[in-house]
Amino acid sequence: MGIALQKTIAFILLIGIGVLLKNKIKTKEELKGVKAVILNIALPATIFIALLKIDIKPSLILLPILALAANLILWFGAKFFLKTLGIATDSPKSRTLQLLIPSLAPGLSCFPFVVEFLGDESLALAAFADVGNKIFVLIILYVVSMHWYYKLVAKQSIQTERPNSKLKDLGWSLLREPINMVLLIAILMLCFGFNLQSLPNFLQDSIARMSVLMTPLVLMFIGIAVKFKKSDLVFLLQILFWRSGFAFMVSAALLFFLPADLPLYMILLAVVFPQSACSFWPFAHMTAIETLELDQPSIKTFDLELALNMLAFSLPFSTIIILTICSSGKLFADVYTVSGLGLAFIGVAFLPLLTKVKTVFKSSVSYDRLG
Repeated sequence: MGIALQKTIAFILLIGIGVLLKNKIKTKEELKGVKAVILNIALPATIFIALLKIDIKPSLILLPILALAANLILWFGAKFFLKTLGIATDSPKSRTLQLLIPSLAPGLSCFPFVVEFLGDESLALAAFADVGNKIFVLIILYVVSMHWYYKLVAKQSIQTERPNSKLKDLGWSLLREPINMVLLIAILMLCFGFNLQSLPNFLQDSIARMSVLMTPLVLMFIGIAVKFKKSDLVFLLQILFWRSGFAFMVSAALLFFLPADLPLYMILLAVVFPQSACSFWPFAHMTAIETLELDQPSIKTFDLELALNMLAFSLPFSTIIILTICSSGKLFADVYTVSGLGLAFIGVAFLPLLTKVKTVFKSSVSYDRLG
């Protein structure tokens, strides 16, 4: 049995353990506690170790720029796709999906598999790329969501006070986030010529032990958090297949322009990173907007129930795809394979739409015959 297959089976078992733990971890507070340990302890420790193992280069600035570009391409693509589905642009459903589809959460869905299959250096590069994604999900999507809310307020001529200090507060919260603090500290250490071995042994050992927690915790968290509703299954799978297929096409375009002699781990990173699950941050922005709407029941900017279902479906969906890519070796390093898979996924996304057209056409023919 190959090493990749052994790792895959081990990961599936950990997800299964998470499913079995559903009965033990029932409340949202308990689930938030598990996620807090992942995002505030295990993941920062893993990224810190990975960053201090690489050589800092000016060319790394391209990574966050490319990630931000991927977010923006997904944003504009999502607007077109939702119109195709017949979802009204100025509706809570459309606004919710427009925020979630282009957002990425590599910390929970991508980083654990990157470090396990592609190595520490890949994780460090992914962490640098995530800076661009963070700018998009934390700042740009917040501004967009507030713009939508105040636009609805203006339509109903409701006077409300704009939170002028919100962006400033958001900037401070961005700096205080453990992952960003770790990125900043690690980059400063590298700039001054320090590495992991420069730290005292007890500190190295403590960070290493915290890092070991990440992969099993993330996988069990996926098993615990996933909740399926049959009524939403077809629609959400349609959205997720399109999102994944479009992300594959973005990756294929990038692979086309990348040098052919790049290491395999860099090529696979360009494929797996855009496949990350939807981020929790847009949902946090929606929740903040909902708080502002408490005194204005006539205004509904977002559909929070849809957002929660989307997040619940997105995490296992992305995990399966990323796990498949990482464990398949060179298969997904080929631009034609990636673009072909992207087109296939987009085709699957449009199948329900074609079925509806077929049904309408049959009904129309039957009506004409009766007439």
